[in-house]
Amino acid sequence: MKREEIRIAVPEKVEYVLSTLRGAGYEAYIVGGCVRDAILHRTPEDWDITTSAMPGEVKQLFARTVDTGIQHGTVTVLVGREGFEVTTYRIDGAYEDGRHPESVTFTRSLLEDLRRRDFTINAMAYSEETGLVDEFDGIGDIGRELIRCVGDPTERFSEDALRIMRAMRFSAQLGYKIEEKTLRAAAALAPNLDKVSAERIRVELEKLLVSDHPERILLCEEEGILQRFLPEFTPCMTCMQNSPHHGDTVAEHTVKTLCAAPAAKVLRLAALLHDIAKPKVKVTSAEGMDRFPDHAAESARMADAILRRLKYDNDTRKKVTALILHHSGEPAPEAAAIRREAAAVGPDLYPDLLLLRRADAAAQAPAWAEEKLARVEKAEAIWQEILARGDCLDLKHLAITGRDLMALGAKPGKELGTLLGQCLETVLEDPSRNTRDALLLQCKEAGKCPQNG
Repeated sequence: MKREEIRIAVPEKVEYVLSTLRGAGYEAYIVGGCVRDAILHRTPEDWDITTSAMPGEVKQLFARTVDTGIQHGTVTVLVGREGFEVTTYRIDGAYEDGRHPESVTFTRSLLEDLRRRDFTINAMAYSEETGLVDEFDGIGDIGRELIRCVGDPTERFSEDALRIMRAMRFSAQLGYKIEEKTLRAAAALAPNLDKVSAERIRVELEKLLVSDHPERILLCEEEGILQRFLPEFTPCMTCMQNSPHHGDTVAEHTVKTLCAAPAAKVLRLAALLHDIAKPKVKVTSAEGMDRFPDHAAESARMADAILRRLKYDNDTRKKVTALILHHSGEPAPEAAAIRREAAAVGPDLYPDLLLLRRADAAAQAPAWAEEKLARVEKAEAIWQEILARGDCLDLKHLAITGRDLMALGAKPGKELGTLLGQCLETVLEDPSRNTRDALLLQCKEAGKCPQNG
């Protein structure tokens, strides 16, 4: 791939911003990730623009702007309902805290701006007039499928330790290797990740997990990076599972499960943490066979603590821990058992539980994987029949409400909740009984609703 042959189809609104800046006598380019993605025929998430114009000069050229990061030279230009970040060429000052530059100096030099960026594949700029600007051979590294720092990797990672995780993330997203000097610097400076907020680490970890190569989590572990924010994974690396179901370490099984699970945040997090407690609960018999009693419950507890530490929201934590808690269950292959389990997990989350079980089964010893996958497929078929019939799976779809029971004399509070729970159990066992008359009669016969309806 030759620089002079690169042509990027810039969206009309982006070209409007670029041409307005150029028409006023300033330089203007699309820059960074959008250039990389366009070259790779990937759809850019954002179209970032860099310019020789100062922030105040940018604001004068456009009717609608927002000072999103003006102290660092960034102004968001609004074109219709879309916003585009326009950032003045800049030189970063010293990074005293390993996270943010202490100062920013604006410059009229594009090269100086590109020099401060993290990786060569992110340090390219493009305009229709000039073509591709690639002073650090980003195109060459794309051809070599290589993640390489701009300049000295020790300097780049010392400036912002999050770049260590970004290197791992780009490696996973693109399937690229990390250049040896870059990898060695990342490993050496991994302790600096302690200075980075959990929120920023979480974003990079999540992008790695939902990438096409989530197995790169092992590279993070091997280079001492994962230990900085997920030390619970380290014991999994050497924890053998001597049982008919497994022949791998917990870590090896976990990575196989990750790769087999669909690329969705909740599922991949559940896959990563579903066996995290196995080293802690492992019991080995006199015959040398391993068991992991209550590992699902303990893994759910540990996962909740880990997700809290990484500042995950309550909804994500609730879903991930529910999947982990139930992942090792195997309900009988009959509709009533499937309905009860779906009610316990939550009907909306139950399809994800089946997907996690499928991935978990596929990652087990071949002698058992086929049988376990067959059981998952049977459960999936029954689940589809349940959905097709519209069977009641939760309280909101019961044929009666709390008000109906209170009208017949049931007391609000614990008694009412118990009655509704008993009605749901009845309906989960036999959906045909989900009628108002049948459920009210059941409650009357239980002696909890004394009045006649």
